[in-house]
Amino acid sequence: MSLLAATAVANGQISFNLEKMQAADRLVDEAIGRKELPGAVLLVGQGDKTIYRKSYGLRTADPQPVPMTPDTIFDMASVTKTVACATSVMILVERGKLSLADVVAKHIPAFGANGKEKVTVEQLLLHRGGFVPDNPMKDYADGPAKSWERIWNLAPVYPPGTDFRYSDVGYIVLGELVRIIDGRPVDQFSREEIFLPLGMKDTMYCPPEKLWPRCAPAEKRNGKWMQGQVHDPRAWALGGVAGHAGLFSTADDLARWCRMILNKGVLDGKRILSEMTVEAMTTQRCLPGGTGCRGYGFDISTGYSSARGDLFQAGTTFGHTGYTGTSYWIDPSHDCYVILLTNRVHP
Repeated sequence: MSLLAATAVANGQISFNLEKMQAADRLVDEAIGRKELPGAVLLVGQGDKTIYRKSYGLRTADPQPVPMTPDTIFDMASVTKTVACATSVMILVERGKLSLADVVAKHIPAFGANGKEKVTVEQLLLHRGGFVPDNPMKDYADGPAKSWERIWNLAPVYPPGTDFRYSDVGYIVLGELVRIIDGRPVDQFSREEIFLPLGMKDTMYCPPEKLWPRCAPAEKRNGKWMQGQVHDPRAWALGGVAGHAGLFSTADDLARWCRMILNKGVLDGKRILSEMTVEAMTTQRCLPGGTGCRGYGFDISTGYSSARGDLFQAGTTFGHTGYTGTSYWIDPSHDCYVILLTNRVHP
């Protein structure tokens, strides 16, 4: 992704000439040749135009080869955090149902156990809530109800608000907070309030079986390929729906969401977020030492920012990556974005 970003910005100008895009093609093909991924979809957009859109390699390598197509549906992994969860949280903030300064225990009293009584919504959005990256899978062994009980009883591993430590747990909590505040689980809320209004017809949690053939498979679970079923084990244990992972989407759909962000919350006359909210989400917020720079949901300048590449400017551009091989990066100053979707965990 970092080298692909170089095809999008050069000398402060947008440059999408054929030679540069052919270089991007070669980089993807070389990664496929090294068996780092079976295939990919690359989409580059500027403003409301798609500048480049191409698929590479295979969607499915095993048991039978199936070519990658531009409309392939990918398990978005941690891209879920921004596109579904953080966007949903900020909609609730806009509507006055939630405040970024709220302590989470105000809405989920059980969450306040074991030193978490002062953890705020904002701290969770910025990965400063004191949580470990992931709690043990044994916490999920006895069904969702017991899983939540164990999550509420987790203790901070550092003083909340003092450090940046990327955490799935924090976003698992935020996804559940959406359900508790609104009454709709995060999959339903995000679909009704974000994806359907934006025309993101192939974006959803738990795709129906009729869409599985279009889904890029991941690894095997219990001897069967995960195709149309979430790869992340904690999201799977929670029924496929969580704030940190579980979303499926296509490059075309993700492009519509990126355009909404570039257009300051609106696309094709459908307003999802206010201009003020988009500005708040995309503003860089760093720790006092200038590290751990995040937005609300967005990565901006941290050790996880490889998708930014060398030429997208640090501090003013933003995006996210997902473990399965998904990523996007947005540059508002040049009104452009790059999306690279792969299923690197297959086969």
